[in-house]
Amino acid sequence: MSWQEAATQYAKALKQGQKHHNACVIRGKNPYPAVLDDVVGESPVARRVPIGVVEIPMEQITGTTTTGRKSAFAGNFMPLLDPGSEFAIKWISLCQSHLYEGIHDPIICYEYMGQFYVTEGNKRVSVLKSYDCPSIRGSVTRVVPPLTDDPQVVAYYEFMNFFQLSNLYDVWLRQPGQYAKLQAALGLAPDHVWTKDEQISFLYSFRRFKASFVRLNTDALDVTPAEALMIWLQLNTFSQLEDMDVIELDKSLAAIWSDVRLQAQGLPIQISTDAPEKDKLSLPRLLGIGKINHLKVAFVHSYPPEKSVWTAAHEVGREQLAAAMGERITIQVYQCTNETAFDVMSTAVQDGAQVIFATTPPMIGACRQIAARHPQVRVLNCSLSMPYTGIRTYYSRMHEGKFITGAIAGAMADANSIGYVANYPIIGTIAGINAFALGARLTNPRAKVKLKWSCVSGAPVEELLNEGVTVISNRDGGSEQPHWAWEWGTYQVQEDERLLPLATPQWNWGQFYEKVIESIFNGSWDALDTQSAQAVNYWWGMSSGVIDVQLYDKLPDGVKQLAAILKQGIISGAIDPFRCRIVDQNGVVRNDGTQEFTHEDLMNMDWLCDLVEGDIPTFDQLLPASHALVRHLGVERDKLQPETEEERAL
Repeated sequence: MSWQEAATQYAKALKQGQKHHNACVIRGKNPYPAVLDDVVGESPVARRVPIGVVEIPMEQITGTTTTGRKSAFAGNFMPLLDPGSEFAIKWISLCQSHLYEGIHDPIICYEYMGQFYVTEGNKRVSVLKSYDCPSIRGSVTRVVPPLTDDPQVVAYYEFMNFFQLSNLYDVWLRQPGQYAKLQAALGLAPDHVWTKDEQISFLYSFRRFKASFVRLNTDALDVTPAEALMIWLQLNTFSQLEDMDVIELDKSLAAIWSDVRLQAQGLPIQISTDAPEKDKLSLPRLLGIGKINHLKVAFVHSYPPEKSVWTAAHEVGREQLAAAMGERITIQVYQCTNETAFDVMSTAVQDGAQVIFATTPPMIGACRQIAARHPQVRVLNCSLSMPYTGIRTYYSRMHEGKFITGAIAGAMADANSIGYVANYPIIGTIAGINAFALGARLTNPRAKVKLKWSCVSGAPVEELLNEGVTVISNRDGGSEQPHWAWEWGTYQVQEDERLLPLATPQWNWGQFYEKVIESIFNGSWDALDTQSAQAVNYWWGMSSGVIDVQLYDKLPDGVKQLAAILKQGIISGAIDPFRCRIVDQNGVVRNDGTQEFTHEDLMNMDWLCDLVEGDIPTFDQLLPASHALVRHLGVERDKLQPETEEERAL
């Protein structure tokens, strides 16, 4: 290449540098490369570790080690000095050398928290960046911060372990637990050391994915390509990525781009706590735009109703929906396992389904796949706190009913100890336990709640009876009269071990299904989509009719009257079970009596109040059959390691 051609390349790079510099100045940002000394500042450094010569991704080279000649470069490492300067002459000469024989000498740099700061080789970086080279070889010294509770520092320590296995700097994930999940998604054991062939194969496909990500990321979202890949891998496999052409890859990434955007913006889940007003038409429907006269609705169950009270309750709701809507809808019911859910839902779509209700949380992955492939289908999954925009989730504020049954239990208990059998340590369950305990305190200030779990080994009811407990709250009932038995409702155990039923919270899913379908007919469903790009979770309570408390007809009249007062107070908003003084088991004041917990506070509650005797079980204490549900909805789901082959087989 002639000197003139290299000089032309410098002129192009200079324009890029000036453009970047000016844009940063306008936005009030630093227009030059970052300086490691300034980035680290007075922060403590645990150690410096020589890594050796590695391949460094260009986009992760963001600065220099010292101030030096940083003003010669814009923040994107493009030159800023006049074409006649000594700097420009050396840059052009290096450019010539690169095009004749390539740049082989590695740069020397430091790496801190995944970003690289050049000590020697700034112009080499600049020249190669001007040609959009994806990487450069560099001799790296890693600057390691002390380990703290900061999630990004924890994730960085996990990266260092991942680097020891893979020798790759290209994969940058900023939340704890993600590197282990990537290993699992690639079918590798947690401690598997990558071969050279595995590194090359991964990088080939990952860089294709990165190119697709860059094409779509026109808004410069604060998401790394690896973070976008982890979202993509929730619906696809890495082997599919290897087989996709450019068009297929772009299309598949575009299908989940709303979830990528959601992660970048850090938007909270939009929680819909109030049912839409019946027969209230949106403006488009009033104008006759997009009017819907008939809907085909599919219900997909993981368990048959004759074997599952949960499914049976949803079936009662389906029957109520059918009776309420008549010929306006056609309903078809499908049965599946968690493994066949996607295929079964695909069949439902082929059968013409326009709305799909998937009634158990582990089907969430299949729901997302269906929504990505069939955006015209409205897909809902019965789960809570799911940050995905392509589907909607629904659950109920069961803690409202638990507060009332707790008050009944406190009033009916002969002693101060009341038993509570919880099912799974999942989102919303802990709020139910605490609400029950606060309700018991309302009618018995000395009450203590002994907590047991049905998802761990043991016989919880028998254990409570052996401890002298005679009033026990067990599993919740469906929407029909429950079969009063040891495993259902809140009851009192008589001396002859006969059960005296007291009350049980119950789901009225038909109320939910009827109101959601009506919202599609009247257009308020679409209006909610238009108003927000957030993930939508329906979390309705007593005011919507989705939750109620069934009282035993032989309860004392005063207790029935109390239950009615509490119910009306919750419906009107005059009573909030958690607007009172609350101290947790560690003595921390969670509410001084004046605060109002947010919906997120209640859903993600992971502490027990001091009225409760017992603990929240850890994942390794759970029975294997509970693992799938707890992975999806557990209060510590983000901290769990990826599932094993044995768990997947279950």
